[in-house]
Amino acid sequence: MDVAFYLRRAFKEHENLVIFNDLKITHLGENAQIDHLLVYSFGFILIESKSINGKVRVNAQQEWSRSYQGQWQGMPSPIKQVELQQKLLRALLSQHRSEIIGKIFLKQQSFGGRCWNNLCAVSSNAIIERRNMPKEIDNQLVKSEFLVDKIHDVMKLRNKLVNALNILDTRPAFNPVELDSICQFLLNHTRRLAPNSINEDINGSIKSTDTQAMSACNFSTVHSVHETIAEYKVFEDKIASPHTGNITLKCKKCTETNKLIPSYGKFGYYIKCQVCDANTAMKSACRHCNSKDTKVSKRKTRYSLICNHCDKTSMFASFDSLKVRHKMHL
Repeated sequence: MDVAFYLRRAFKEHENLVIFNDLKITHLGENAQIDHLLVYSFGFILIESKSINGKVRVNAQQEWSRSYQGQWQGMPSPIKQVELQQKLLRALLSQHRSEIIGKIFLKQQSFGGRCWNNLCAVSSNAIIERRNMPKEIDNQLVKSEFLVDKIHDVMKLRNKLVNALNILDTRPAFNPVELDSICQFLLNHTRRLAPNSINEDINGSIKSTDTQAMSACNFSTVHSVHETIAEYKVFEDKIASPHTGNITLKCKKCTETNKLIPSYGKFGYYIKCQVCDANTAMKSACRHCNSKDTKVSKRKTRYSLICNHCDKTSMFASFDSLKVRHKMHL
C-alpha cells in the first residue's frame, strides 16, 4: 500500500496537522495498532489501509467479502476494526485530558466534542462494487489514489483568515500549543510501550538514540512514530547550528526589547509589549536572503524563524523567564 506516500506528498507542508503511521496504543489492558492517524485543528481521522487487488463488496448487513482468483470469500470488516481503534484512542486521551489540553475559563476541556472520522483505504487497482453498499460504508471506503481528496472533504479546512471570519464554523479547535501537547503525549506513550524500538534501524535508513527528540512537534512535517525521532534530531541540530544568527525582538511602537511576552493569535505568533501594550508580529523577512517566505516555529520556550527559500534558521531571543500566553486559534 502507498497510503503513507500519498499522505506525505499531500501534507508535508501543511500547517497544524500531524500524521502518525503505525501508531501503537494501549489502555486498560487493551491494545490497538492504528495504520494512519491524522491529528489536525478540529480533531482526528483514523485510516485503516487494506491491500485488496481484486473486488470488494459490502452487503446491507455490513458484511465484507473480497474476490481472490475468481472466488469470493468473507473478510473482517476494516470499518469495525478502526471503530474499535478509535474507541480505545478516545478513552486513552480522555483519561489524560487534564494533562494534555487543560482548562478554559476553569472548565476542563474534553475530546468528546471534537471531530472524529474513520476511513478505509484500499489499493488503487481494487474494484469496489458500490451497488447496494450501505451509504455509511460507501462514505468511508476509498481507493488510496483518492484518499487525499477525501481527507480534504472531511477536514473542511480553509486558510486562517477565512476560518477566522467564518462564523458558521462552530467546531471547537485545538490551538498549536494543544496540538503540540497531543503529539508529545502520543509519542511518549508509544515510547513507554517499546523503549528499545528507538535504537532500531527502521527500513535500513532511520536510526536515532536521542529520546529528547520526541518531546515536541513541528507541524510543517508529516510524521510517523519512528520517523519523528530522527526528524526531531535533525530539527534540533538545525536550530542549534552555529551558522544561524539570533534575532532580537523589539516593540514596533516603543522599541522596548525586554518587557515582551510571546503570544499566539489568529494571525500567528507575536509579542505583547508590557510597556505600551502594542502587538508586534514575530514573522519577518529572512536575515540571510531577505526572502519573505518564512515561518515562525516554537519548541517549548524557544522560538525560531525558518526560511523556506534558503533553508536557514534564526533564533529569537529566549523567553525562558516569561510566562507564555496563548490565545485560542479558531
